Amino acid sequence: MTKAFGVGIIGFEPDRSWGALAHAPALRALPDFEIVAVATRRQESSAIAAAALGLSKGYDSPEALVLDSAVQVVAITVKVPEHRRLVELALAAGKHVYCEWPFGNGIQEALAMAEKAGKSKGRVAVGLQARMAPAVDFARTLIADGYVGEVLSTTLIGSGMQWGCVVDRPNAYILDRRNGATMLTIPVGHTLDAVCHCLGEFAALSAVATVRQPEVLRLDTGEILQKTAADQIAVTGVLKSGTVVAVHYRGGMTRGTGLLWEINGAEGDLRITGAGGHAQIVDLSISGARGSDREMKMLDIPGGHRWTPPELTGPAINVAQAYHRFAEDIRSGTRTCPDYNDAVIRHRMIAAIEEAASRECRIEL
Repeated sequence: MTKAFGVGIIGFEPDRSWGALAHAPALRALPDFEIVAVATRRQESSAIAAAALGLSKGYDSPEALVLDSAVQVVAITVKVPEHRRLVELALAAGKHVYCEWPFGNGIQEALAMAEKAGKSKGRVAVGLQARMAPAVDFARTLIADGYVGEVLSTTLIGSGMQWGCVVDRPNAYILDRRNGATMLTIPVGHTLDAVCHCLGEFAALSAVATVRQPEVLRLDTGEILQKTAADQIAVTGVLKSGTVVAVHYRGGMTRGTGLLWEINGAEGDLRITGAGGHAQIVDLSISGARGSDREMKMLDIPGGHRWTPPELTGPAINVAQAYHRFAEDIRSGTRTCPDYNDAVIRHRMIAAIEEAASRECRIEL
């Protein structure tokens, strides 16, 4: 059997952090990886994290973790402002890196990180895992096989789930757009990455991004915080193929549509739905109709579009899908898992949306 890659996770809080809810179960479900180390900011929390992962010890600094000879892959699951330093730290130590999305805090950071990644010996994967969702992978195959014929337009409506009028302690930092973890970068960025993965990149776009609920109640303290990250985002544009695009994301929990992505073609239609606008997290269903069909019917996703164990559930599924491909890429030199090149493309798209919204103009990409 092929030896598993030793993984060190930076950022882990049992039962609530993304490292605990998605990365750890994903890695444990795959024979390609073994969690061998964990690092947090303090010795006390690192000991708790290590115990939760069944490790004999934890590190209280990422510097110590990347020097561990048993660690071959560094998983970076902390807040966005810390990504650049940690990615560069791991690359300098000769490690492979799986960095959560957003890759950098803005396009300039992403470009600087990509330059370092391109010169490193280690491979750098980026957690744009929505494109790895079985429903999205199936949709991409259907489109390529001509299920809908020529794609004429696509419509996307999503709920941000966060960025409403209330916030809990761990998510308070996402209210400040300067931290790079906004509704635009996270649910919109993840889901539009899936759209572009299936249909191609934007040729031009216009956008509106505004804050409609600037005051937010912090639930644990009762204080009122100010939100500067947009909570209403609308994007219209055209893809390089000529496909017309319309997108609307709304902040907060919805009483209506969680996620609705429709693909309208000359010969058929596809519809992908979910309970929330984070296509990278929620379970997705796919429906279709073509030819003489009068209404959509649910489509069964063939097993070949899920390459992870069936017992794995929840947000860990798509992360595991990405990790599985990452292992293949490390071993064979392929590029099947989203990497730093894909991250730069997506950061450029986000920067174009921000510019179009701020200047109230159409941006050519």
